[in-house]
Amino acid sequence: MSSSAERRLGDRIAREIYRDPDYIDDPVLAEYVQGVWQPLLAAARLRGDLSPELAERFAWEILLGRDRTVNAFALPGGYFGVHLGLIAIVSSRDELASVLGHELSHVTQRHISRLMAKQGQQAPWMIGAMILGALAASKSADAGNALIVGGQAVAAQNQLNFSRDMEREADRVGFGVMTQAGFDARGFVSMFDKLQQASRLNDNGAYPYLRSHPLTTERIADMQSRQALIPPNPVNATPTAEHAMVAARARVLSNPGVDALRAMLAEADGDKLATLDAPRQAAVLYGAALAASRLRDFVHARGYLERLTALVRSDARAARLSRLLAAETALAAGDAARAAALLNATPTGPGEAGGEPSLARRPELILMAQIATQARHTGRVAEVSEVTQRLQVWVAAHPRDAQAWQLLSSASALQGQTLRAIRADAEAHVAVLDYAAALDRFKAAQALLRQGRASHATLAANGAADHIDASIIDTRQREVELLFKEQSLDR
Repeated sequence: MSSSAERRLGDRIAREIYRDPDYIDDPVLAEYVQGVWQPLLAAARLRGDLSPELAERFAWEILLGRDRTVNAFALPGGYFGVHLGLIAIVSSRDELASVLGHELSHVTQRHISRLMAKQGQQAPWMIGAMILGALAASKSADAGNALIVGGQAVAAQNQLNFSRDMEREADRVGFGVMTQAGFDARGFVSMFDKLQQASRLNDNGAYPYLRSHPLTTERIADMQSRQALIPPNPVNATPTAEHAMVAARARVLSNPGVDALRAMLAEADGDKLATLDAPRQAAVLYGAALAASRLRDFVHARGYLERLTALVRSDARAARLSRLLAAETALAAGDAARAAALLNATPTGPGEAGGEPSLARRPELILMAQIATQARHTGRVAEVSEVTQRLQVWVAAHPRDAQAWQLLSSASALQGQTLRAIRADAEAHVAVLDYAAALDRFKAAQALLRQGRASHATLAANGAADHIDASIIDTRQREVELLFKEQSLDR
């Protein structure tokens, strides 16, 4: 399979994932996962595992799923799925890096393409076994069935053996990638130990990762021997409050049932909280605050947030997550002014991505855009204009960010920029590979342009139907039409 054909296949699968109700684009979780993912990609390029051609052709995108099962998987074309259940169970960034590095290596080593080639080689043997079975069935039905089933079993066993070889190769390459990216090698071994224990204690399907990635003593011993050759990294050796809070967020978002949310509140109010270490206390309070917000119990949510803020005051990264949750809670309570004040007051420092401006980071930007659009009836036009400009800069650098495009569409509409709002809505559909819907929106924008040319008064009032916007829309429509034709041919 060529890389372009594999990418098209991946696009077809990803398009369905985007439509799945369990797909989630949570800015906080996505940013944290990207903080682990991007160093792995850089290390793979540096090692030569990720060629420039493959880096250009494939998507290299992670799709989060609102699923409690412990699972991650690689898809054709450089798409990767990660369930929130996995984020909730890993104890550190290093364990998460071990899983992502393993899945990344499946794609860089072209395992999916090789697996399909192997299936193509086995097809004649399977067909032969079925033909022999059909011939034998004329004399003995039992003998015919035995030949058919036997042929299928041999093919399945050969495929399984081939897959296990791929798993071992992904272990070796993924181990090298994660260690070169600066993650602690012990994360690979501790993740193996955790999954091995789960395989002994759990067989209810809650750990699909164990089924698709069968663990063997050989694989575990191989990772343990490789760990002994690499000095430990003391920086990532212990779990942090930031990671514990992210894991708590994943648990809340993956299990939004009322009983589960109330259980988190009870845990924060229990006597055992004081016996936990600081990161675990932060996780419990963060989860309780988010759970209370989801239950619309904003009084208790603010109480948990006050305790959380005092606990993580000296940890810049954890304090940032606490402030983001406080702003998110205020917005959910309808207090957009307080939410904006919390975001604007967020300090930056060495612990927060080198002191870059807070609104230059995606969680703050997305939240500020949500605040601005919710506060549209308060006359704060200047804030809507500012966030619109920031969103335009962001989508220029991140054109696959569907949520940012959608917020840009809403902000543009609030300012009476109808044409730009329609174009941003179309780009949001392009980002999730829904080219048919995108074309519909581009055609609507062109219809608006024609109306504007017919009425100069309408054109002047619109304020957005200028020559530049018209050229962009025409160009993008032609590009998306080609993509839609390719998509239609692949069905």
